[in-house]
Amino acid sequence: MDTRYGPSPLRERYNKTILTHEAAKDLSGFKSGAVNFKLGFWDPSVNGVRYLKALIYNLAAGLSSEDWSRLRKIKNRDTGSPISIHYNGESVCMDYLLAVLELEFIARDVDLTGQRVLEVGAGYGRSCHAILSNYDIETYHIVDLDNSLELARGYLGAVLDEHEYAKVRFVSPGDLDALPYDETFGLGLSVNAFAEMPVATVRDYLSLLDRRARHVYVRDAVGKYLEPDLDGHAHGRDLVGMALSTGPLQQVIDIHDNVVVERQAERFVEAHRPGPDWSCVNSAWARPWSYYWQALYRHRSDDAPEVP
Repeated sequence: MDTRYGPSPLRERYNKTILTHEAAKDLSGFKSGAVNFKLGFWDPSVNGVRYLKALIYNLAAGLSSEDWSRLRKIKNRDTGSPISIHYNGESVCMDYLLAVLELEFIARDVDLTGQRVLEVGAGYGRSCHAILSNYDIETYHIVDLDNSLELARGYLGAVLDEHEYAKVRFVSPGDLDALPYDETFGLGLSVNAFAEMPVATVRDYLSLLDRRARHVYVRDAVGKYLEPDLDGHAHGRDLVGMALSTGPLQQVIDIHDNVVVERQAERFVEAHRPGPDWSCVNSAWARPWSYYWQALYRHRSDDAPEVP
């Protein structure tokens, strides 16, 4: 038998263990199983980092020159050892890609120069880092739970210089009422936070922004999902139940159907409107997650046109 075109030892092993004679006859579900994970693409259950890096690479490839400029201004992005790739000579991770995409969206309608900013639920502070690196901000208030504030203090203290760090105010939710009565903010924002809060808490924060902000930016999920194959509900049913009962949008939807997501986005825009005197001046899908949306609102005292 001519062996010139025979399989490699590796492929021979696959033929004996995965793409067996029996498996080759079974078409039921083969595209989402071990057979196709060797023929078509990588097994997502054990190649999550590979897929994440591929996603980061593709997002980086689509950045505009303005976004590259924004990203390069953000120094010390590798603090904390993020999962990164290199593109155009720059180390790029998902968090700061999202930060510059959000900043691009905001900057279309808001000049942040000289503004005071209030962020609800800042995590470790990547939005704060990105904004302070790109704009001369007067002050940046972060409102979050105590453990998150501790993380943000340490992280921002490590990545910002003394001058910029001095502009940051760390505020526990219980201290919000202590803010000066007449202190207002050119921008209030919340990224990936409201969906994990009790509905009443979201309403209280929106009421606060209604009273104190001129612009509000929100980026978050448009709804809930129940797909155990995404993560195996690894954290248990109790946590799944908690997740389904938080946020202003608790409808369970098909998060991988763009028509469903876009329909739900109409609810998103209304659910995050700070009050009746606010116009939504821009609203769009928030790349890359299929079920995330973003909206920018402006108080109507500024005569902003409503998005049709």
